[in-house]
Amino acid sequence: MSPATGARRRAREVAFRVAYQADVAGDRYAEAWTLRRESEERLSNDQLELVDDVVRLLESSADRIDGELQAALEDRWSVARLAATDRAVLRVAVAELLARPGSPARVVLDEAIEIARTFGSEDSGGFVNGVLDRAARRLRPAEF
Repeated sequence: MSPATGARRRAREVAFRVAYQADVAGDRYAEAWTLRRESEERLSNDQLELVDDVVRLLESSADRIDGELQAALEDRWSVARLAATDRAVLRVAVAELLARPGSPARVVLDEAIEIARTFGSEDSGGFVNGVLDRAARRLRPAEF
């Protein structure tokens, strides 16, 4: 893993933690990020920008993000029924796909799958892979 990839992975994990905290505590995303940002020492400007972009879109477009996820879930599940860890990973990845067109979709998916494997259940990686593949193909068809 290159230093840039590792740095972005860390930023994506921070964004995941923010989304998870907001979801579980019922906080606004911006509020959760403000609280976490104080404890996240040594994030580079690039890392802060990635988290800021994702949190900003989660804050302003939560319904759109959940709508994209619901479409990708294809009526098999509802977003509300998902495990909180899976829901947070999926929301962050969809937000990044929307907010940061320069981030390659496949990289966003691969990173989200790894975060799901690290923080979710045994089945989270495969589940997140399937849902995000459908979402990314709708959001970024030119990349597939």
